[in-house]
Amino acid sequence: MLSQGRAPDFDVIVIGAGFAGVYLLHRLRTDGYRVRVIEAGSNVGGVWYWNTYPGARCDVESLQYSYSFDENIDREWQWSERYATQPEIQSYIEFVAERFDLKRDILFNTRVESAAFDSAQNLWTLQTGNDQSDDSQSVTARWVVMATGALSSSKMPEIDGKDDFAGTTFHTGHWPREGVDLAGKTVAVIGTGSSGIQAIPEIAKQAAKLLVFQRTPHFSVPAQNGPIPQEWREQWDRDRQALRTEILSTRSGVLYDYGQTSALSVSDDERQREYEERWAKGGTNFLYAYNDILRDEDANSTAADFVRQKIREIVKDPVTADRLTPIGYPIGAKRICVDTDFYATFNRPNVTLVSVLETPIERINETGIKTSDRQYDVDVLIFATGYDALTGSLTRIDIRGSDGRSLKEAWSAGPYTNLGLMTANFPNMFIVTGPGSPSVLSNMVVSIEHDANWIGDTLNHLRQIGATRIEATEASQQAWMDHVRELAEATLYYKGNSWYLGANVPGKPRVFMPYLGGVDVYQAKCAEVARNGYPGFIIDGGRVA
Repeated sequence: MLSQGRAPDFDVIVIGAGFAGVYLLHRLRTDGYRVRVIEAGSNVGGVWYWNTYPGARCDVESLQYSYSFDENIDREWQWSERYATQPEIQSYIEFVAERFDLKRDILFNTRVESAAFDSAQNLWTLQTGNDQSDDSQSVTARWVVMATGALSSSKMPEIDGKDDFAGTTFHTGHWPREGVDLAGKTVAVIGTGSSGIQAIPEIAKQAAKLLVFQRTPHFSVPAQNGPIPQEWREQWDRDRQALRTEILSTRSGVLYDYGQTSALSVSDDERQREYEERWAKGGTNFLYAYNDILRDEDANSTAADFVRQKIREIVKDPVTADRLTPIGYPIGAKRICVDTDFYATFNRPNVTLVSVLETPIERINETGIKTSDRQYDVDVLIFATGYDALTGSLTRIDIRGSDGRSLKEAWSAGPYTNLGLMTANFPNMFIVTGPGSPSVLSNMVVSIEHDANWIGDTLNHLRQIGATRIEATEASQQAWMDHVRELAEATLYYKGNSWYLGANVPGKPRVFMPYLGGVDVYQAKCAEVARNGYPGFIIDGGRVA
């Protein structure tokens, strides 16, 4: 299979054993490659292994947030709820791994500390460390696939004194697997993004007192979660293949009811009815009521004002309602959240909202949080402060390419990729749902399967022609990321100052990272590149195709 240089330990090393790593292992092993997956956790699951905080739940409907590659698995696994909980999704990934006997090729409790490319041999050498011992090992592979996840590098806030707190501290992304007893405790949660919005209602049911420290209020729509209606199950079972095909023809990889008209082309009454119906149905389908909500500020305001009014109707205290009401940015420009009773939770007598905009946090001390106007003593401090999205899980590894530079250095002005799948000067390294792909603006499982299949098909092509090296050109990645930026500039996303732009990480370059052209358009572009012999990539070491 390998035509030059010394034989590597494996043909392919995949880093990460979440949805992407699990499917890649199955796909590549089926194609005859010697594959090793390296995973920091003690089990498969990825983001669903680590995020065990109360209320953790998917915001894409369960039937669609699932693998499509094996119809038997699709038929056998029965989701219990419209939006699955973390434990159920974790069980699902374990079910798939066990069905295909994948764990025997996964090295658990092991972190990749560095990876270096040898241009003379066209090989990657990875140094790993084991969390349970001091062992460090070196392993080589022809190809490396980064399946490290877009939201897996948790971020702590820049607040003085974090280490001074004498009580118990957690980040939602690293919740203790054995659970946490919050009964009778005074608990502080810092952050009201997606994780906080999911966790806060559940924590409020357990804690004696809950203090929520909010910097920026977020738009959230109700999940309206519950058991999957029987008619939905029957339709899915009856039309499974057609529905899966239809999913691939959508912008987001999700079967929403995509509105085809402008929000400004209908009467106020008609628009109100449409928003009410979508609010009652639940989920992010709300944002797709009209085709210009994320492109036109006036259209966007109609949706944003509707949600603002809902917040004021739900939250009884007008001061708290005002503090929870997002202003100053368009709805959807920051990731819209999906909740179960988030706003209503602030009607509970044991819950207090503290606006960090009004009274900034000065520091954390031994007993709690000191703001500009008072001290809050707490027993438990929870950081729901998000992630270094899309790039953090990659740049935290010391990855050295063909020119000796680290990936962190190469991306110091922002990430550059061709198609979100490869980056120049890092040959034989693929990225799943990387910056420059639809990634976090899509159904992640749909995007993961696509990227894994594109990578698998590419490796098969290289094997067929006897090639041992492929890399993106600098010109192609410049052109692609210019295209990504131009698409974003035609929308309202730049007005959100969100983690899509890296704005939540001090010093991180402000570059809009996800591809906004749509899952359907993106997958067609990737297929065209492969069909035309990989323009924008350099292939070495093989016969002319």
